[in-house]
Amino acid sequence: MTIADVKKSTEQKMNKSIETLKSNLSKVRTGRAHPGILDHIQVDYYGSPTHITQVANVTLLDARTIGVQAWEKKMVAVIEKAIRESDLGLNPATQGDMIRVPTPPLTEERRKEMVKLVKSEGEDAKIAVRNIRREANEQLKKLLKDKAVSEDDERRAQDEVQKLTDKFVAEVDKLTADKEKEVMTV
Repeated sequence: MTIADVKKSTEQKMNKSIETLKSNLSKVRTGRAHPGILDHIQVDYYGSPTHITQVANVTLLDARTIGVQAWEKKMVAVIEKAIRESDLGLNPATQGDMIRVPTPPLTEERRKEMVKLVKSEGEDAKIAVRNIRREANEQLKKLLKDKAVSEDDERRAQDEVQKLTDKFVAEVDKLTADKEKEVMTV
C-alpha cells in the first residue's frame, strides 16, 4: 500500500459518509410532502419484511399528500397499517385501492425536534469522518514503521488527510445547516 492508496481510500470512505448523511437527511420530514419519507418503511410481504417501494407505487398527489398505489389489492391494508405504525406520525386513508397519506404541517415544537435530529445526524457523520481520518493516520504510521515511506512523506500525507477531513466536516456542516433552514421554514 502506498500513500496515494491511503489517500484515495480515505477520500472514498469520506464520500460514502456524506452520501449516507444525505440519505438520512432526506428521511427527515419537512413541512411539505415528498415520497422519500416512506422509503424506510417495511411491510410484511408474504412473511418477509419488504420496503414499501417494492410492493407499491409511491407518488406525490399534491404539496401535502402522498399517494401509495399497491400492486396487489390484498397489500393495501398491510401497507396502510405499516405507515400508521411508523415513527412518522402519519395517518393514511384508503380510498379503494389508493392510499392517501396527508402530511400535516409541522408544529413549532415538532420542527425543533426535527432540528435536533438533523444535528444528531450531522454529528454522527462528523464522527464517521474523524474515524476514517484516524484509520488513515494509523495506516500512514504503519507505512513509516515498515520503512515504506520517509518521515517527511508521512507528515505531508497526514497533513493532506487532515485537509480532506476539514473539507468533509465543512460539507457536513453545510448540509445540516441547509436542512435545519429547510425544516424551520414555515
